[in-house]
This record gives sequence, C-alpha cells and structure tokens, in this order.
Amino acid sequence: MDRMYSPWRETYMQSFKDDRKTDSSGKSVFSDIPPEEDEERYLLHRGEKCFIIMNLYPYNCGHLMVIPYLQTASFTGLDRETKLEVMELTDLAIMALEKTLKPQGINFGANIGRVAGGSVDTHIHFHIVPRWEGDTNFMPVLADAKVLSNDMRALYGNLKKAIGECLRDNAS
Repeated sequence: MDRMYSPWRETYMQSFKDDRKTDSSGKSVFSDIPPEEDEERYLLHRGEKCFIIMNLYPYNCGHLMVIPYLQTASFTGLDRETKLEVMELTDLAIMALEKTLKPQGINFGANIGRVAGGSVDTHIHFHIVPRWEGDTNFMPVLADAKVLSNDMRALYGNLKKAIGECLRDNAS
C-alpha cells in the first residue's frame, strides 16, 4: 500500500496540541458564532439545528462543513431531528457546490475523535469536499504549499447566492 505524507497539515494539527480548539469554558470554535460574524467566519446558512460553513483550512476549494449548534463529540449525542437536518443541509450544500463549482465527485463524512483525525474533536462536524479528477498534485509534498484555485471571499458570495437559489427552487 502506498502512503502519502501531507506535511502542510502538520502545522495546522500541531496548533491543537492540548486545547483541541476549545476556549477556557470548553466551548469549541464552532460554538456561539454571532450572526454579525457570518460573513467574516464564512458561515453560509443557518438551519434550526445546524449550519453550513466553509472550512478555513480546506482540502479543496469549496470544502464545506455542516455543524450542529449542539456541541457534542459523538454522533450518538445528536437527537433524531439534528441528524435529519445534518443530511438535509448536506444535500443543500452539495446542490450549491454543483451549481457553483461543478465537481466530478464529493467526499462526505466525519472524523469522530482525535485519533480519527478530528481536529476539533469536542464538536462533531461533517465534511463535504468537492473532488475533480487530478485535483491532487505535487505542490504540498515538494513545495510545502497547497494550491487553491478560488478566492475564498468570492467563493463565499457565489455559494451563498447558490444556497439561496436552491432554497427558493425547493420551496416551489
């Protein structure tokens, strides 16, 4: 089996050393984002139980996350309504990505627990990563650089617009 080393992620992962991205009260970086910070924090849509946000450290352009408002480390810590909304918002996020970026595939999942790769392991969240054939290259390994081909601010505007359109289309 071949193994790929991703050195660009090491600095990011080391930044979590002991605090696992929680503040002194134990709240995660995903907790209590005030509405006036939505654009600054790249929060795209607020549901009743969960929200959609852009990943600040994306694997690919358009890497989104669906995050429950309830901070729990486990999937079983979520109630039925929250689990349903995770799937509904995942569907909405995928529709918006298809409208804006037209990916050839999508990775969807969660890293539950630190050893599973969960960098914010105290607050479960679900990753939606658009994929294209050939979307990996030599830059991260040889140049310690990840090439992202879209401006985050412009992509935020395009995704926000696409989410609004998808919500209107589905309401009819």
